Amino acid sequence: MAVQQVHKKPMTVSSRFRKLGHGIFQNRWLYLLILPALVYLIIFNYLPMYGVQIAFKDYKAVRGIVGSPWTSMNGFKHFITFFQAYYFGRLIGNTLLLNVLGLLFSFPLPIFLAIVVNNIRGQRLKKFTQTAIYVPHFISTVVLAGILYILLSPTNGIINHLIVALGGKSIYFMNEAAWFRPVYIISGIWQNAGWDSILYIAALAGVDPELYEAATIDGANKWQKVRYIDLPHIIPTATMMLILNSGSLLSSSTQKALLLQTGGNLATSDIIGTYVYTMGLGSGQFSYTAAIGLFVNVVNFILVLSTNKISAKMNGETLF
Repeated sequence: MAVQQVHKKPMTVSSRFRKLGHGIFQNRWLYLLILPALVYLIIFNYLPMYGVQIAFKDYKAVRGIVGSPWTSMNGFKHFITFFQAYYFGRLIGNTLLLNVLGLLFSFPLPIFLAIVVNNIRGQRLKKFTQTAIYVPHFISTVVLAGILYILLSPTNGIINHLIVALGGKSIYFMNEAAWFRPVYIISGIWQNAGWDSILYIAALAGVDPELYEAATIDGANKWQKVRYIDLPHIIPTATMMLILNSGSLLSSSTQKALLLQTGGNLATSDIIGTYVYTMGLGSGQFSYTAAIGLFVNVVNFILVLSTNKISAKMNGETLF
């Protein structure tokens, strides 16, 4: 007996829209819940993209974005000016080195803290430890900079008092170029490592307790449990965070860098963020700084894609 093959009639555009509208109406209350977030995303993330075109124009505030003329060199005048700038090499080098060193030293610490917290058995001690490592994250950058200036003062700072007591000479940390990166990175680790460990603690919270029980029965010690149970469950989250962090290698905390910047440490503290602030708000070169910002974002986007591709080939873990 022959089986009759049934061919589905392709849906028309109008029928697709009717089906979509019906689905939205059925889930209207769920869509209503995400509406505020969607409106926020459109207003603050998508509408500002209209202003990116000033990077290719000689923007004048009185003429507006539309009325401002396009630049010469096919619209790439400001990009070429930045690439040929005297400080271009120093800005790129300082920014990359600061962020690469920061990533190198700060990335493993939240993983270590998450494992330590996860292995604390007493609930009171565990909660106290979590609170203690989270608190620095809520200190504002201005307050943090003030604390650093007080602690590292060459005359009254407790750090220099200890150095002198041990037979050393007082160091003007905030005015020496060699000390800018260590101060910036170490203070950043202290402020953010605990907060960044939350994702890893959440990943470890999802581990089946029976795995630990089975490992105990098999005679595994704490290190072996960490190596064969904790780390494999953390790797997907760590990979995701590494890929995301790679997208900010040309972006730094401009506010913090400006607060820690002095005339003495300018050789290492002069990064892209501080340069954009100085040229944009200080000199009013909005088109020029918009071009720099667009260049930084394009490079960061390429870094994310590259890191994601490398991760896919190395361990199969990807962000997208």
